[in-house]
Amino acid sequence: MSFPRIFGALSLMLVLTATGALAQSGLPLPRFVSLRSGEANMRTGPGEQYPIDWVLLRRGMPVKIVAEFGHWRKIEDFDGTVGWVHQALLSGQRTVVVTGEERTLRSEATGWSAPVALLEPGVVAEVHTCESDWCRVSAGGVSGWIRREEVWGLLPDEVIE
Repeated sequence: MSFPRIFGALSLMLVLTATGALAQSGLPLPRFVSLRSGEANMRTGPGEQYPIDWVLLRRGMPVKIVAEFGHWRKIEDFDGTVGWVHQALLSGQRTVVVTGEERTLRSEATGWSAPVALLEPGVVAEVHTCESDWCRVSAGGVSGWIRREEVWGLLPDEVIE
C-alpha cells in the first residue's frame, strides 16, 4: 500500500471517529466483560482484514475492553495480551479468574469464616456481587466469598450488585 493510501485511510478513520460516524457503545472504558464463545479470534486490528494473532478458547473468561472501533473491541486478557475481537463474541456476564496461588472460597465475607472450597489458579467464576474487599462468586456449582485481590476481572473499587 502506498503512502498516500495509508495516509488517506488514516485520515478517514480520524474523521469518522471525530464526527461519531462510527458506532460506539457509549459505555465507559475500560470495562470488563467475558467471552461469549468457546473460540474467539483475537486480531491485530479492528476488522476481518487484520491477521489473527491469538485464538481464545475459554468461554466465560473475563476480558477488559480498553477501546472501541465500530463493532470491534480492543481487549486485554489477564495475561496482558491485547487484541481486537468482534463485539458479538463478548458477553456482559461478569466473571473473574483466580490469580496467584490456590485460593479459599469462604462462607461469608470474612477471613475467619468457614472454607467452602479451594479454587486453583485459572479457575473462572461468575460474579454475583462485590462489596469493598470481597466478592460473592460461584464456580463448579459452589458459591462463596473470595477476596477481590485474589481474582482478576474487576475495576478497582468497582461495586457489583
